[in-house]
Amino acid sequence: MTRPAAIARALGRDVGALAFAPPVEHVYNPLDYAFAAHRQYLERHCRPDAEVLLLGMNPGPFGMVQTGVPFGEVSLVRSWLGIETGIRPPARQHPKRPIQGFACTRSEVSGSRLWGWARDRFGTPRAFFRRFLVWNYCPLAFLEASGRNRTPDKLPPDERRALYRVCDRALVEIVDYLEPRLVVGVGRWSEGRARAVLGARVPIGHVLHPSPASPAANRGWADAAETQLRSLGVEIP
Repeated sequence: MTRPAAIARALGRDVGALAFAPPVEHVYNPLDYAFAAHRQYLERHCRPDAEVLLLGMNPGPFGMVQTGVPFGEVSLVRSWLGIETGIRPPARQHPKRPIQGFACTRSEVSGSRLWGWARDRFGTPRAFFRRFLVWNYCPLAFLEASGRNRTPDKLPPDERRALYRVCDRALVEIVDYLEPRLVVGVGRWSEGRARAVLGARVPIGHVLHPSPASPAANRGWADAAETQLRSLGVEIP
């Protein structure tokens, strides 16, 4: 059985070989320049008996782009997950979206909400990761010339198909490793990818995405996510 760090290493290598045309001007691959931090995340916290795989879309500019950890808001990755090393930014960066690693002072709201909920509800990483793993379907962040983020679903069809082939394979491999009883998309897009890739092999659902662009998430993401998790049969302490 392929171990998670090896799955992530191969995923980073394979997506790094892909090409993307304008309007994408910069592609950040944290599984390359931040792989040491990502490997720490997996080796410390990924358990093969995790009950639920929480599946995100792709890195945010102030989260995984900076820390190498999915939804990896800097302060929580440092203080709660205990990771604060392993970032070697590439030479070519977008001037409006520099990779500062753990020196980044911007907060990733989505990551603050997700990992803040995990900390507040479960107390310790050990208690949370005994039951959950957070994994991003796509490890790449795409930036336009303006610095605007372009999500994977907005790529041209040929680029999207090539990307999905690689990410699909990694998703199958991490599910084979974990054997979770449930895969939960963080947002409907991730749920859709999980259904397309995994079919009926494992139950699949979703929770509200914690993005600040979501009015529903801004009204109380943690409560909404817990309600949705419970409706999927997940017990919350």
